[in-house]
Amino acid sequence: MSTGRTFSRVAVVTGGFGALGQVVAAAALEHGFGVAVLGHTAKPPPDVTEKLKTNALLLGGVDLADEGAAKAAMTAVMSHFGRLDVLFNIAGGFRWIKLEDSHATDLEFLFRINVQTAANAVRAALPLLKASPQGRIINVGAVAAEKAAAGMGPYAASKSAVLRLTEALAEELKETSITVNAVLPTIIDTAQNRADLPKADFSRWVAPADLAEVMLFLASEKARAVTGALIAVGGRV
Repeated sequence: MSTGRTFSRVAVVTGGFGALGQVVAAAALEHGFGVAVLGHTAKPPPDVTEKLKTNALLLGGVDLADEGAAKAAMTAVMSHFGRLDVLFNIAGGFRWIKLEDSHATDLEFLFRINVQTAANAVRAALPLLKASPQGRIINVGAVAAEKAAAGMGPYAASKSAVLRLTEALAEELKETSITVNAVLPTIIDTAQNRADLPKADFSRWVAPADLAEVMLFLASEKARAVTGALIAVGGRV
């Protein structure tokens, strides 16, 4: 069912129930987008509902690692809004583990949640994005994908794959209106990261709102000449 309201642009935010995703979704709403928020859990956390419920389409229980689920989610977005212009590809996760201590399941897990989710979301969204005069795909990589520290090998490998997909897709879509870019944060200032690293200087980390502003710029008309870029957003780490 259509929303009944016409938006000049519509964005999908994957991983939208997470700390970064909900900030990006709120920023997109402030910029006048129609916003669909995709989350893995069946129901959004109360803070997400509080921030976004009345203004955004919230789709829970979406496992983007499943190709069919990704397609069904994009179909729901199209049914609700009638268009799609921007894909904020945020879904993913982290695991710190040394390679010698890791198992095949660790690599499978990280590639599933970081690479398969991104690839499936892109494939499902592309037919809709190609119909937009300003199609945008913004992926989330990691600075660690360019230089991995100890314990970051499996995670960095999965995020490196996201960067290579970003570069290849930008080349593949140069004859269309779609741009494809990625942001590369270091440590994002979230409640979970503060709990995991309580002695760190949080002021040096990347604020979700600051990262969201870079992503919104890449989604804008002003960034029309930027494609295939891997933009480090490292704070002071």
